[in-house]
Amino acid sequence: MQDEKIPRREREKLTQRSHMLAAALELFSEKGFHNVSMHEIAKRAEFAIGTLYKFFQNKEDLYKALVLEQSDKFHVALVRAIDEPGDEIERLRKYIVTKGELFREHLAFIRIYLAENRGASYNIKAGLDDEIRKRYDAFLERLASIIDNGIQKKRFRNIAQPYSLAVALDSTVNAFLLLWIDAPEEHPYPEDPDAILNIFLKGLSAE
Repeated sequence: MQDEKIPRREREKLTQRSHMLAAALELFSEKGFHNVSMHEIAKRAEFAIGTLYKFFQNKEDLYKALVLEQSDKFHVALVRAIDEPGDEIERLRKYIVTKGELFREHLAFIRIYLAENRGASYNIKAGLDDEIRKRYDAFLERLASIIDNGIQKKRFRNIAQPYSLAVALDSTVNAFLLLWIDAPEEHPYPEDPDAILNIFLKGLSAE
């Protein structure tokens, strides 16, 4: 419905841009960021090289656009998951399940991001890290508010600041996801979110 309000010419530009980013993602996944040229991306997307440069100044600019677009998708999906109705524990379960689904669905992009984030030049990372960090921090604040609600209702113990607990939970989930990416058969991502959540909520204590 919202697309109908966008002028036809703008819709066509958005479609073209989407095709270019999809072609770039395919090529980066196949060959790595540094082994792909703008000419190859234009050819794969079936556009003239001049058209590609009308959308992106260079390959680094295109990479930033690709990362920010994917980051937006992750942010929207995760916020939607934790904003669904349910008590605090059920909303944390939905976060764990949704993050696993996002990683499975966008595994090609995740692999590129992890590989390039370590080796990317300063020019690529300049500005990009700040924007992604702001979105990530905004999500952690929302996750912390759920934990804080649980503390206020006496469902969770007040052992640390809610923001610190949100970081701890997200780090635990990320650790499971990275294990799964490196060795999916040996370390599958748990289908049951309680396999992760119970580590966080119950810990190792036998008392």
